[in-house]
Amino acid sequence: MSSAGEGLSRPLPEQVRLHVVELAAQVLGTMQPAAIPPPLKGIARFDPRKRARLGSAPIAAQLETDKEFREIVAESLQEAWPELVASLEEGMVPPAAEPVLVAAAAYLTRPPGWPELVETARADLEQAAAAAEGSAQEQTVVRLREQLAAQKAASKEEAERLREQLKASRAEVADLRRKLHDARERGRLAEERAAELQTLEQDIRASVSSATSAAESELRKVRERLSDAERSLEASRRAAREGRSIEDARIRVLLDTLQDAAAGLRSELALPVAISKPADSVSAVSPGNPSVRAVPARALADDDPALLDQLLAVPHLHLVIDGYNVTKTGYPSLTLLDQRSRLLTGLGGLAVQTRVEVTCVFDGAELNGPVQVSAPRGVRVLFSAPGEIADDLIRQLVRAEPPGRAVAVVSSDREVAESVRRMGARPVQSTLLLRRLGRS
Repeated sequence: MSSAGEGLSRPLPEQVRLHVVELAAQVLGTMQPAAIPPPLKGIARFDPRKRARLGSAPIAAQLETDKEFREIVAESLQEAWPELVASLEEGMVPPAAEPVLVAAAAYLTRPPGWPELVETARADLEQAAAAAEGSAQEQTVVRLREQLAAQKAASKEEAERLREQLKASRAEVADLRRKLHDARERGRLAEERAAELQTLEQDIRASVSSATSAAESELRKVRERLSDAERSLEASRRAAREGRSIEDARIRVLLDTLQDAAAGLRSELALPVAISKPADSVSAVSPGNPSVRAVPARALADDDPALLDQLLAVPHLHLVIDGYNVTKTGYPSLTLLDQRSRLLTGLGGLAVQTRVEVTCVFDGAELNGPVQVSAPRGVRVLFSAPGEIADDLIRQLVRAEPPGRAVAVVSSDREVAESVRRMGARPVQSTLLLRRLGRS
């Protein structure tokens, strides 16, 4: 082999370069680790199927610069194609040899005049590529001519069909114009009629709205009266079953309240039992007594911490509590069961300390059935019926008390507070009860 003073003026043709790299990659896998050139040691560990593709550039560079590695690869080629290598050494190229194989063998073995052999192979490859491209172009031209002829025939048929469609479309357009004129006339008449109907509809809607509003208002009043009548009837029936009337119960509670209030007032003022002054015997109209539902000592704000303590001191006070309003204000993170248990436990202690009548109301609208509740002694526990909310049940309890009985409602709901205030009860914020229970 000889390569002195010889070299390529241009890079190897791409097909030749790929063939040489593929051959070198195969040889690289058979070499001993010590004989592998250092730049290619990492590539030698690649998968044989990926070695030529992933290490193409380093292998080509090593072949160009490392004569020993190139000769090792040339020996592998000589073993596979001995006749071809021998012919190239003698300066002959076998007539049937592939240009790529000839150029690869010349590049690796470097016989005399090998650059000319590579250039000759490059020319053969370019000529073959040009011939293949020319053949492909001829086939493309033939195919395009056939497509053009078919397109002309199809275009002619399409033009005839479009002429027929145009003729039919013109006739259809003329018919549509006539129909459009008729439709516009009908549309104009319909718009006039619609305007008249719209005016009539507005008048009817106004009349219906007014009548509906009046009917709904009257129906609401009738329903309220019916609801009150049903509650009164049910209360009467329950009282009849218990052997006494509601009025007797209300009068008895009122008399007990007035009696205790009078006794407490007489004790506080140190009044004698009998009349001790002449003026006391004079008959005259006395001013009306203040309602025992009012705060007895002094007017306090709804958020005054002393308000609840002052109300609990009123004789025969009925303390009505909006249960969930209190629990969700004080400990909303607990479950409803734990909220009820915690509140009722505190109310039980409050009832024992103050001896007031305590009623705790819970909303039962979302319950699937009766709730098992262990009510403490002195605490009445009620759930609202299906279709009824706890607010309505609280109002019924306040309405059921006789005039003059002290009633306090614990709820931070503004609507509940205003409604019970109008009924004569004193609203108390939930935070005051929570604070009072916290001291117990």
